[in-house]
Amino acid sequence: MTALDHARYCDEIVEQTRLLRQHIAGADLTATVPTCPDWSLRELAVHVGGAHRWVLHIVATKATEAVPQEQVPDFTGPDNDDPAALDGWLADGAERTADALRAAGPEAEVWTWAWERTAGFWARRMTHETVVHRADAALTAGAAYDVEPEVAADAIDEWLQIVRHVQQAHPFDNANELRGDGRTLHLHATDTAPGLNAEWLIELGADGVRWRRGHEKATVALRGPLTDVLNVFYRRLPADSDRVEVLGERELLDFWLERASFG
Repeated sequence: MTALDHARYCDEIVEQTRLLRQHIAGADLTATVPTCPDWSLRELAVHVGGAHRWVLHIVATKATEAVPQEQVPDFTGPDNDDPAALDGWLADGAERTADALRAAGPEAEVWTWAWERTAGFWARRMTHETVVHRADAALTAGAAYDVEPEVAADAIDEWLQIVRHVQQAHPFDNANELRGDGRTLHLHATDTAPGLNAEWLIELGADGVRWRRGHEKATVALRGPLTDVLNVFYRRLPADSDRVEVLGERELLDFWLERASFG
């Protein structure tokens, strides 16, 4: 499945940040984030805005190696607790990051931690970084949360690529337990848009995770609206939620969710 184009990713960084800002507007910024309990809502927002600025610095300087956070200007957010300052800082960082990525173009060579070293990688990664942490913010603030189907589907594709990359690059990571026995998981979105194939067959192969789009019988199936399937897959919604349905060997889904992670 072809990923979204570079221009769309750049636009989504700004749009997803706008939606995140809406979620936290008027909310208690000291509230604990249930899905990231080490963070307050403000700390979550600063994490997202800091990530944007880190990528902005990497792309703008054409970095060829990892950049320490201490070298990133304005990385730690406003120096006061004014919600308006935080809102403006988030908006400014997203706009500037998107502008830098647009100017660089998707093929520009820069450092990344992943399977490709391009600005295009960072445009996609920051889109979905913001998408998933927007779910955290919405949950904390009690706000409604939904993701456009093509963005949600691409977020699942990217997550599978990340798991595969971790298996190849980090042999001692827990993701390497997701190998070898041929068992399969099926993700099935029940509210797909016309023309969008939002079903996945994921196989735990001997050489690592493999996947393809399509409707196939599997060891375990996760069914539900696409945003909810995405949230379960990213561990932002429990698999026993009444918003989704699990068919088959629930233990395999739990096994996957416990081990499919990075960072």
